[in-house]
Amino acid sequence: MTSQPHKTIKWGILGLGNIAHKFAKDLVTINDAQLQAVASRSIDKANEFGKTYHAIQAYDSYEALAQDPNIDAVYIATPHSFHKEHAMLCLEHGKAVLCEKPFAMNTEEVKNMIALAKAKNVLLMEALWTYFLPHYQFALSELKKETYGKLLKVEADFGFSRPFNTASRLFDKTVGGGSLLDIGIYPIFATLSTLGEPQDIEATCTTFDNGADSTCDMIFKYNDNTEAVLKSSLLEDTPTQCKFTCENAVITLNTQFHAPTTVTINQNGAEQTLDYTGPTIGYNFETLHFNQLLREGKTESDIMTYDFSLKLIKTLDKVRKIIALEYK
Repeated sequence: MTSQPHKTIKWGILGLGNIAHKFAKDLVTINDAQLQAVASRSIDKANEFGKTYHAIQAYDSYEALAQDPNIDAVYIATPHSFHKEHAMLCLEHGKAVLCEKPFAMNTEEVKNMIALAKAKNVLLMEALWTYFLPHYQFALSELKKETYGKLLKVEADFGFSRPFNTASRLFDKTVGGGSLLDIGIYPIFATLSTLGEPQDIEATCTTFDNGADSTCDMIFKYNDNTEAVLKSSLLEDTPTQCKFTCENAVITLNTQFHAPTTVTINQNGAEQTLDYTGPTIGYNFETLHFNQLLREGKTESDIMTYDFSLKLIKTLDKVRKIIALEYK
């Protein structure tokens, strides 16, 4: 792939649920990016979505979108259990793929996706948007530089209360619904991106009547006595904060830590709060990164690398094994 520094990236969106709306809303704020096409199994839904965000084309077939010669990149926002199928459909047609988190349902599926992307020499990246947000990059930089000494502990939670609804994807175990894959992935991500993979994992969960996990509590332990205490819940509203305790200060990513928010630094009794909120939802940051990779002819992100995505899905698999959570 050759470098094209001024190329307008033409996007397709496959799957038009809530997160697709957020992605599209931020996409239209980006210069040199264009919403070329959208696809849903319902043409009425596709037409309505396309009209809202000024898409040039609307399809009632995912296959038709993948075959559209005008599309450079596809954002996949279908339910978790379809990520592999839809990513590979687009990769087979030479389309760069930005696939929502979790990348797929298990490690084997992720390996298959990466292998195809490499074979086709096409860009593939997991869309874990938090990694690219300015407040999170700030925290990573401070921790890497050990500005406040060594990182000793991570505490992260993500929880909200919703009425149980068997018709909702969020609670549908057959498509990967439940707290772990939907929101537990964020506290796990925060830990892996700062402390790395743990030497030992403790985990417990509660479940709904259909077997989907309603809560998951985890402790990640490391050989140097550092640890991470993590929680996800669909039963209660939790602070949804991420706290990094260092030797000389505590860095807190405030509610909602996975999205643009404020960062508070407590050091020697003094408190400083930095505001990283802005005019967009925040999905534009991962999209800008992806667009630049495409323009430079890159086939893998240097931030959301294949190696990191594999570590993330392997850790999710380990937690699932401990709590005996299986998807069928």
